[in-house]
Amino acid sequence: MPDPLGSFDYTWPFYAAAVIGYLLGSIPFGLLLTRASGLGDIRAIGSGNIGAANVLRTGKKWLALATVLLDGGKGAVAVVAAGYFGPDFQVLAGGGALLGHCFPVWLKFRGGKAVATALGVLLAMAPAVGVLVCLAWLVVAILFRISSLASLIAAALAPVYAYLLADLAIGTWFLSSLQIAEFCVFIAALVWIKHLANIRRLLQGTEPRIGQRRKAEGDGSG
Repeated sequence: MPDPLGSFDYTWPFYAAAVIGYLLGSIPFGLLLTRASGLGDIRAIGSGNIGAANVLRTGKKWLALATVLLDGGKGAVAVVAAGYFGPDFQVLAGGGALLGHCFPVWLKFRGGKAVATALGVLLAMAPAVGVLVCLAWLVVAILFRISSLASLIAAALAPVYAYLLADLAIGTWFLSSLQIAEFCVFIAALVWIKHLANIRRLLQGTEPRIGQRRKAEGDGSG
């Protein structure tokens, strides 16, 4: 990774990778899909979140699935495209996509909760880790039917999976296991920060379950 205070003649491509990743990640697919389907502004219902969990509250399962795939896809595209220029570009573009999804400039920096985009980034960056994280999310979601709980546990396990796969060729672009683990710590921290309201409701036992409609602020992942 280059010195961020180094010569701009050398560092500008790395900044460009992060900015392009951010712009790609900031595309609010949940909002665009619900508006295109005639359902209005997704931010006006449920949690007000633009992610798939809130899109599911419209009753359109196919629309929620499309949101998951597109939000994950934009993270994967950012990583794969940047990976052709080297692993450092891959990390910066993937991180930029996550920040873009969570804090899109077009929506006054009020975006999603990074889960679907993080899964897409991990599946492209380190497929073995990404698959294990997806499985963790699915197991918790099936057992407890709480999206936020599944997201929190899956994110927390991501650095563990990366560490346990230490000497395996877990990345398609030759990232080291240490780089993957460090990036997974960043993902986990971002996901947990974006889910602070959900954590409070989980502790209070008031967190809604998957598909359950909610009038007040807060559920979901995405």
